[in-house]
Amino acid sequence: MSQPLDTLWYTRCPVPTGLGIAVQKGWLEETLAGQGTRIKSLRESDNQAVRESHFDHTLQNSVRHGGNIPAIWARASGRETRVIGLSWADEVQLILTTPDSGIKTVKDLKGRRFGLPHWANAQIDFTRAQAIRGLENALRLEGLEVKDVELVDYLRGGTFSDEAAQLVNGISTFGGRRSGGQNAELVGLLRGEVDAIFLKGASAAQLAQQFGLHTVIDTGSHPEPLVRANNGTPRTLSVDLNLLDRHFDAAVGILESVVRAEQWAWTHPDDTRRYLARETNSSEYWVTQAYGEDAHQRLRTELEEPSIVALQDFTDFLQRWNFIPQTFSVCDWIDPRPLEALRSRTALAG
Repeated sequence: MSQPLDTLWYTRCPVPTGLGIAVQKGWLEETLAGQGTRIKSLRESDNQAVRESHFDHTLQNSVRHGGNIPAIWARASGRETRVIGLSWADEVQLILTTPDSGIKTVKDLKGRRFGLPHWANAQIDFTRAQAIRGLENALRLEGLEVKDVELVDYLRGGTFSDEAAQLVNGISTFGGRRSGGQNAELVGLLRGEVDAIFLKGASAAQLAQQFGLHTVIDTGSHPEPLVRANNGTPRTLSVDLNLLDRHFDAAVGILESVVRAEQWAWTHPDDTRRYLARETNSSEYWVTQAYGEDAHQRLRTELEEPSIVALQDFTDFLQRWNFIPQTFSVCDWIDPRPLEALRSRTALAG
């Protein structure tokens, strides 16, 4: 039997998610308040251990919607979490060079220097993992392997949660500074230290145009889903097991607010772009460039087989590259009960 939950901790990545819109519109707070539950933002906490739970999922009674690498790492490291939804919103995943590099196609990357971020103090370096994934997938399309390029590391200190996210007009900017700066590999590319790098999302689209970079390939637009599968495709909506076992109604309430936000987005494209611009710390123009004219239609949290297959493939990739200690069954990680309960309730109401 579900017990009342006093406080729910929520967190999401600066990317398009139904949870992000549900938070902005006040629907998560409204839905959970009906159950006597208050909500708190994990990323805005003054306590770094609390903020770090965005990556290691150690905080009890918390929900996270965003990039799947930290969620996979936490599960592989023994955290008792469950995935209650998957969303797949394709985004640009760019391998970039300078116009004078001589690199025009993926084949031209052979023997060249590829810049990679390396957050030595982070529990899980998701930026490095997603870059290697993008590189490997691109090279495989031309019969090449990662060993065919020279990897150049850009070492960074600190962690991803060094400082709390900032609030501007009530909206989290995800702007906590990170020791060691950001986009060191981009600086390396511009200085001629490396020949190519990987960037994704709205910032990638903006930086590519800002610096006049050449896009070698956008793996995010490839027709094969497993080529597009990366940190953001699919994104995981995950909760800790205590929340699921003891406060099941809260888990259903989370999904209810997420689905409500997504269904609203489908019929409000202009408003959705504005919300996504806030979520991504970007502009509506770059949201469109990165996530497509139909970005509002791509917000769908379900548990579809192609997403599950892609998540398993990506989990195996992370183990193969030693980003996680062991692989595991994604199917066993997923708990469909909250989504099934929500659909049953909706059907009855209809």
